[in-house]
Amino acid sequence: MSGRKDFLSQPAPENYVAGLGRGATGFTTRSDLGPAREGPSEDQIKEALAKRAAQLGNAPPTAYGVGKKKEEEADDGRFEDAENEEGLFATGNYDREDDEADRIYQAVDERMDRRRKARREAREKAEQETYEANNPKIQQQFADLKRALGTVSDEDWASIPEVGDLTGKNRRNKQNDRQRFYAVPDSVLAGARDTGQLGTEIQDEGMATEAPNGSADQADGTMTNFADIGAARNRVMQVRLDAAAQSQTAGTDSVAGTSTNIDPKGYLTSLGKSELKAGETNLGDIKRARVLLESVIKRNPRHGPGWIAAARLEEYAGKVQAAQNVIRRGTEMCPKSEDVWVEAIGLSQRHGNNHNAKILAAKAIEHNDRSVKLWIEAMKLETVPTAMKRVLRKALDHIPQSVAIWKEAVNLEEDPNDAKLLLAKATEIIPLSVELWLALARLETPEQAQVVLNKARKAVPASYEIWIAAGRLQEQIGQTQMVFKVMERGIKQLARESAMLKREDWITQAEICDSEGAPITCQAIIKETLGWGLDEDDDRKQIWLDDAKASINRGRYETARAIYAYAIRVFYNRKSVWLAAAELERQHGTKQALWDLLGEAVKSCPTSEVLWMQLAREKWQAGEVDEARRVLGMAFQQNPGNEDIWLAAVKLEADNGETEKARALLAEARSEAGTDRVWIKSVAFERQIQRDSDAALTLVNEGLHVYPKAAKLWMMKGQIYEARSALPQAREAFNTGTRACPKSVALWLLASRLEERMGVLVKARSILDRARLAVPKDPELWTESVRLEYRAKNMPAAQQKMAQALQECPTSGLVWSERIWHLEARTQRKPRILEAIQKADNDPILFVTAARIFWGERKLDKAASWFQKAAILDPDYGDTWAWWYKFLVQHGTEEKRAEVVASCVANEPRHGEHWAKVRKAPENGGLGVEEILKVVAKELE
Repeated sequence: MSGRKDFLSQPAPENYVAGLGRGATGFTTRSDLGPAREGPSEDQIKEALAKRAAQLGNAPPTAYGVGKKKEEEADDGRFEDAENEEGLFATGNYDREDDEADRIYQAVDERMDRRRKARREAREKAEQETYEANNPKIQQQFADLKRALGTVSDEDWASIPEVGDLTGKNRRNKQNDRQRFYAVPDSVLAGARDTGQLGTEIQDEGMATEAPNGSADQADGTMTNFADIGAARNRVMQVRLDAAAQSQTAGTDSVAGTSTNIDPKGYLTSLGKSELKAGETNLGDIKRARVLLESVIKRNPRHGPGWIAAARLEEYAGKVQAAQNVIRRGTEMCPKSEDVWVEAIGLSQRHGNNHNAKILAAKAIEHNDRSVKLWIEAMKLETVPTAMKRVLRKALDHIPQSVAIWKEAVNLEEDPNDAKLLLAKATEIIPLSVELWLALARLETPEQAQVVLNKARKAVPASYEIWIAAGRLQEQIGQTQMVFKVMERGIKQLARESAMLKREDWITQAEICDSEGAPITCQAIIKETLGWGLDEDDDRKQIWLDDAKASINRGRYETARAIYAYAIRVFYNRKSVWLAAAELERQHGTKQALWDLLGEAVKSCPTSEVLWMQLAREKWQAGEVDEARRVLGMAFQQNPGNEDIWLAAVKLEADNGETEKARALLAEARSEAGTDRVWIKSVAFERQIQRDSDAALTLVNEGLHVYPKAAKLWMMKGQIYEARSALPQAREAFNTGTRACPKSVALWLLASRLEERMGVLVKARSILDRARLAVPKDPELWTESVRLEYRAKNMPAAQQKMAQALQECPTSGLVWSERIWHLEARTQRKPRILEAIQKADNDPILFVTAARIFWGERKLDKAASWFQKAAILDPDYGDTWAWWYKFLVQHGTEEKRAEVVASCVANEPRHGEHWAKVRKAPENGGLGVEEILKVVAKELE
């Protein structure tokens, strides 16, 4: 047997640690002999791991960071300050230059944010729309399936099987219920025993309850009817609820179909003022609140709001004496709390004890002699003006720096001279109060007011109110030029003092001057401050136009006029600014101001035919035909060959009965500016004179030789033949036109309607099918296909076409309106219009449809509201105005009808299914907007 020890008996190698190869570290226990050994260090562990990995031929492990550092890794510690671990600049002083740099960086950040705001909002909106389109709600996903349920018959509904219980759980529960047995209560047994028996007890009045024939009637013929008692109780409750609702909504406006408007400021006050009667007080709530408030007071007796709440609770409960005792204890515990004293004074005053209120006020002022609120409360307790003045003068002795007390003292003075003396003294004591300086200036004469404002400007150099008041003073005495000089000096002074307001705040100040009758000061403010804070690379024109529109919406027309004037000075040759300013003068100005503005506009933009035509139209509408001709003549000189000016001249002559002059102008226009539009207007002019004239047909043929792709010329040719009852020639014209202009929807519709008129429905369907292939997803073509089917009494085909139309054009108001009116039952129209508006938001056709539905249900206010919404949404859609006028003819007043007609004339609508048909009819060529409105309203059904 060998003398070598076995493996477990051999001593461990030096520095041996069990499990070192797999990442273990050494440790010692109490069983170890001798002192505890310290485990290997981190460097030793790394060295051992690297050595073992080299023996095995592997890469060194990285568990303990054995791997080499990457050369590109930066040592962050080498950049740190050895003596300061919080940063290199932690001990630096923050001076004015640092503050200026911070403000400059902040201004740059705000400006960059403003520049990116529009694009960021547009991007976010597009992302939201894309997300909603890709992730529709469950209601939207199943909307088409819910619509299909409308076609399910009653028999199909009845034949749907009930959902069965596949788990058998309910069946097992029912079986268990059948096996359970319950003991019958004694009350049930006693009730069954007494059923049908007669009682012979004596009531308190001495009347027996026995009734003959075993009935429930009493001896005097009366019967206790618990159903009537319950109904009476419900009626009493309804009356109480109605009374509570009326008291709560008193003084608020409510509109049918909308929520009640509640004043958020006066709501709690009105609740606090309401007093409950003794019988209506909820004693349980009051007791719980009293316990809570007593706990608050005991826990913190120096807490004034707790005493105030406790006193108000007792007053609410009707215990006035208890409330006074509570608030008296509150004043003893919180003598420096002015709110507690004010509550104590008010409590005594509310309950008629004015003498006690004065005593409390005196005690309160003893403890708080510098409280402005308490002095004013003490002044209000007096009824004689002399006593009130005496209180305020004592208050000024204690608090001479209080602006509120000085103002109250001035308001009590009846003599202006005394008020001046008080204000002069007040400005000496409080030279930084802008309110007191302005009040003193208002009381002085204009000459002395200038002196006062100069003193105020020196005392408060950073006050913009003083400069505005100085400008208004100059306007008041008629010094118009001085107003602009004063504001110029004021803006420079405020800029030096770093007291300039934001541009939006200056516009607000200008609107205040506008509302208070100081238009010159308003203009001066806008002139000096509108460009403040804007650079040349900003979109200044659009910003200023938006500012002017916002002022117009707020009814501040002088401010908007001043903004437009400033924008015109900067962008003198920009047509959009002139047009916006002209629209303001047209809506809210005088004719002479509009003429002057447009006259200046055509000088700055002589090549803008729109401005020339607006000036000529305004002159012509005012009855100055010669002036209109002169304007158009000047426009010809500046814009030779412009078709718009040629056609405006033709319209001017035609409307004034100069037919030959108009025909000559059209002939000259065809030679000078022979566009397809000029040819179309020439044919339309000849058709107005005679609907099926040979001259019109000749012009159409000549125009088609020059412009074979002009769809309107093909339509006019077919309509001329149709007026002559030459239907085959009209068919040929329409068919040729559809081949030449396959994208013209109106041409396809005329061709289809002609075939329907000739009785060839198959050909009409074929034309519409080809039209939908040529112009896919067009709502007018799909709507015409549906109409063709239900005019032919083929309702199943109409339903099928409508389903296809909604799939192709799900957001078309025209398609939804056609379905609601012709393919839905009356009871289904309101749910369907709601679904349509959710699908196709902001569609005037749907708004008009909703208004007509409410009209049919005699909900006239809602109908009028929806008509107004549709007109505001798209004022160019003429059918809206026609339906609205038709509604007002039946249910409106003369003033409202006149208002709608005036709005329609001002907007001059040009589109609309019925409107365009009537407006473009040759026999209606000479009618104005008002006449067309009435004709369309008569034709609507």
